Amino acid sequence: MTMRPISDDDLQGLVDERLDASRRREVETYLNDHPEARARVDRLVAFGEEMRAAFAPIAAEPVPAQLNLTRIVEARRRPQRPVWQAMAAGLLLLLGGAGGWGLRDVVSPVPTGIEALAQAASMNYAVYAPDHTRPVELAAADRDELAGWFSARLKRPVGVPDLSGSGYHLMGGRLVATAQGPAGLLMYDDGHGARFVMLMRPMSVPSDAPMQPHTSETSNGYAWAQDGLGYSLVGAADPAVLHPLANEFRRATAKKI
Repeated sequence: MTMRPISDDDLQGLVDERLDASRRREVETYLNDHPEARARVDRLVAFGEEMRAAFAPIAAEPVPAQLNLTRIVEARRRPQRPVWQAMAAGLLLLLGGAGGWGLRDVVSPVPTGIEALAQAASMNYAVYAPDHTRPVELAAADRDELAGWFSARLKRPVGVPDLSGSGYHLMGGRLVATAQGPAGLLMYDDGHGARFVMLMRPMSVPSDAPMQPHTSETSNGYAWAQDGLGYSLVGAADPAVLHPLANEFRRATAKKI
């Protein structure tokens, strides 16, 4: 019997573990003969694991008591408290909440500066680098338009460096959201499926910061700040590959390319 062609739905089905045993064997056989497809599936699996890890604390939280149907019914049947009691309870709640909010950074520090920049770059790499449908909004052919778009939204001149001398070609870019405001995201690839992204956004303080390595479960990267603009290069490659690319990008942006 002739095997049906392997489609993107089959690859996604393998990642989601929803193929039957027979089809799974066919897809695995196909992946053994197609390393590019195998690498794509591996990236999708890693992306899914990173997303599950990121949202696991939220998923583990109990359902809020105010959403429990039994409690809602009981509350409606319960006699109303005097107004002064309700006001006192509200005041206590406000004070308690304010205290908890004031301690939020002690319990769970919010990343700032270069650390926040690196985190945003890693998260956007995990979202867009595995995307084979629309990884970028503007393609490399629109390089000048892309530079103008970034410059207008980031409110400062932004260049789009050519890294073809290092074997990586511009795919294009897009604007992305971060906790600190809009950022420009450029994507490059080596023509064989290996990609990295460069995230750029204005920094508050410090205006300049030396290059620092950073890593996540699925990627490595380097981040720095120069003339008030933060940069973070992220990819799945070894740091020994990414570091020279980060240095070349830094040299290119210093020349205002």
